[in-house]
Amino acid sequence: MNDQYLDVLERARNLHDQVVSWRRYLHQIPELSFNERKTSAYISQEIKSNDVFQVQEGVGGYGVTATLENPGPIIGIRADMDALPIIEETNLSFSSKHRGMMHACGHDAHSAILLGVASLLAEDHAKGQLKGTVQLLFQPAEEAADSEGKTGAVHMLESNQLASFDAILALHMCPWKKIGEIVIHNGPSMANNDSFHLIIQGRGGHAGYPHQTNDPIWIATQVLQVLYSVGGRAVNPLDVGTISIGHVAAGHTNNVIPDAVHIHGTVRSYRPEVRENLKKKLHQAASMANNFGGSYQVNMTEGEPALFNHPKVNEIIKKAASHVTIHDEPFGMGSEDFSHFTAAYPGAMFFLGCGTDDAASLHQSNFDIDEACMVEGVAILYRAVHLFLQENQ
Repeated sequence: MNDQYLDVLERARNLHDQVVSWRRYLHQIPELSFNERKTSAYISQEIKSNDVFQVQEGVGGYGVTATLENPGPIIGIRADMDALPIIEETNLSFSSKHRGMMHACGHDAHSAILLGVASLLAEDHAKGQLKGTVQLLFQPAEEAADSEGKTGAVHMLESNQLASFDAILALHMCPWKKIGEIVIHNGPSMANNDSFHLIIQGRGGHAGYPHQTNDPIWIATQVLQVLYSVGGRAVNPLDVGTISIGHVAAGHTNNVIPDAVHIHGTVRSYRPEVRENLKKKLHQAASMANNFGGSYQVNMTEGEPALFNHPKVNEIIKKAASHVTIHDEPFGMGSEDFSHFTAAYPGAMFFLGCGTDDAASLHQSNFDIDEACMVEGVAILYRAVHLFLQENQ
């Protein structure tokens, strides 16, 4: 490790207590998607204390951008701010003060890390050492979409208040890896996420006279058997893709056959061709209802595209993280609305090891991180900014 890396790490480590303080404060005030009022105000206040950023509030909702403008290339870094509707069970001294809401996906840490990066970049900007423009994006509403199916990333992109990025970066907490490890991957790295509501319509009646009905529950069992086999028969074994059922509802009592069955689920894949094929197969499976005298309706809600990490941006991250262990593997079948940014600009996300010995998974009520990971995140993002600006003059 050369002296330059050591200097970056030392500067990041000097921010440890402050970054932890930011994260713990944010952890106590979790707010759900599209309602990040306190979080946004606090972040804006902390950014403004640096006295050098051009700060915009209300970007795509409660989003905040902070810009350091200089001649040269333009790079962005995004952190999400929203929390989840989960009752926290960590017993931490800084647990959520908002019952029923919790930072169970690490967005408090993401925002605290970006505040740390802001502090270091502000020092460089004041000294004339920043060779390009940097825009920091604190994004609302990553976890949920609005009635139009749009998340915070889409709203920020549609705000026309963002820079025209030459590259954009993000990180995510990774509880299955420890401090000193990151996960990175070229190309598709997280799944698209489309949701569906399938209605199987039959004809209800008295449970004692099933022959006088057209039982939609029985019809639905035939459809479900086909849906559960689609992944293995319709998807190339070298690709990834799945249809999953999360909720089935029908009827209200034990002696009445209902008129309809409601089936809710998701369609996930990495490639657009697989995505479209799975949706086609979903409709084909549902159409079996017609063969049994019933009918069907499929309501699809298109969600995030698959996260595509651009190889050239990943190379910058790898150089910036050369002091840690780098694992090259896809991030899984979860979805991430940062994918909208990497569809619009060259960009990449990496997963930052934060796991403890008894680490809980993301979205669990006892999720927590090893807070020492945050200075690693600060150092990698900060270093990546400078490397990108230097290499793209």
